[in-house]
Amino acid sequence: MSETPDSAVRTYIQRHRAAFLDDLVDWLRIPSVSAQPEHAGDVRRSAEWLVAAFGETGFPVAEVWPTAGAPAVYAEWPSDDPDAPTVLVYGHHDVQPAAREDGWRTDPFEPVLADGRLYARGAADDKGQVFFHTLGVRAHLAATGRSAPAVHLKLLIEGEEESGSTNFRALVEDNAERLAADVVVVSDTGMWSETTPTVCTGMRGLADCEIELYGPDQDIHSGSFGGAVPNPATIAARLVAALHDADERVTIPGFYDGVAPLTDAERELFAELPFDEDAWLAAAKSHGTLGESGYSTLERVWARPTAELNGIGGGYQGPGGKTIIPSSATLKLTFRLVAGQDPGTIEVAVSRWVANHVPQGIRYDLTFAASTRPCLTPLDHPALRSVVRAMSLAFDGQKIRFTREGGSGPAADLQDVLGAPVLFLGISVPSDGWHAPNEKVEVDLLLKGVETAAHLWEDLATALG
Repeated sequence: MSETPDSAVRTYIQRHRAAFLDDLVDWLRIPSVSAQPEHAGDVRRSAEWLVAAFGETGFPVAEVWPTAGAPAVYAEWPSDDPDAPTVLVYGHHDVQPAAREDGWRTDPFEPVLADGRLYARGAADDKGQVFFHTLGVRAHLAATGRSAPAVHLKLLIEGEEESGSTNFRALVEDNAERLAADVVVVSDTGMWSETTPTVCTGMRGLADCEIELYGPDQDIHSGSFGGAVPNPATIAARLVAALHDADERVTIPGFYDGVAPLTDAERELFAELPFDEDAWLAAAKSHGTLGESGYSTLERVWARPTAELNGIGGGYQGPGGKTIIPSSATLKLTFRLVAGQDPGTIEVAVSRWVANHVPQGIRYDLTFAASTRPCLTPLDHPALRSVVRAMSLAFDGQKIRFTREGGSGPAADLQDVLGAPVLFLGISVPSDGWHAPNEKVEVDLLLKGVETAAHLWEDLATALG
């Protein structure tokens, strides 16, 4: 009896499992740490390695794309069907810094395979999740008998995601025509757990600012002048205190304008997840929850905007006392944004709020860093249903649930510039330890990612055709 396409995918993957892992290990040995200038050559070497790997996979186009910072990689494999939809896959090949003295049990750039887990920096974030697309597309071709993918397949693999994606938007804008796609698939996220497969449907955006407050031209005696001139440290504290009301809602006028409300269906889907708040608190190294009234913990970190104080400084910090009015104080704030919010609008609202709260006699500088837009995939989008069906096949019919990410990433730049919806396909789990010592990936889950990708292209071709 001949194999079904579904079983043929799994058979092909198992047959090529060892070679796939050998190649991934080879790539993981390259310390492509974009945040450290001494590794600039390694980031370039990582890009060149990936170009060669894409070529060996069969991509007729595979190129290093230079930027003002670290290089990206672009690959393209057109479908035989000129009317097929176009899919752009995003990931990144740079990694976080890592060293034995950080707490690694082994050399972070000498991968170790043990007990079904592959330990190395980048194993989960994000080389493993990028690389599963190489075997996935080959399995797709083998199972369907095609000579080219069912969709026009493009990949853009960034080289400086771990150092802020400083040049990413410009790269996308400069190459928007070549990157044009009907849908973007981001493989840089994870699942709820090893036993609960999930699809992420959104990420929050980010705006951050620093406020420098200046009072006297130098530190002055608090006995001689205290109570008669404004104290910048006091004003900093008042700004922080005024940021939230008693229900932990942000008080900046206009902050919630446009926020997409959670639907009853979305809240029910979040509530289906096996959430253990005590375990979550333990992972957060915290001793109690606190947040916007009327929302659950998951709703707060996934679907509601926030304002956080990241740092506050000013005045004397040494041992003992020093009776001064300090000359300056500093605040660092970040704002996580959700669908319907625009970083530029938030920056204007914050600027007005600060201006209205700083008294006469205090000068200040307010600076904003580069922002990130939020992105959200509608639950009824046909491409999202394709991801769910493909993942369900890989997980033997198990129900696929939905999550969001509380963090932010450059995926929204692709959505913004290309005008294409963003989907998320990731198989990493919380225990993988992204950015932490002893980062790893579960090999069986990695192969589930391969299998999902192998099923996805045919399904998307039908759903979007």
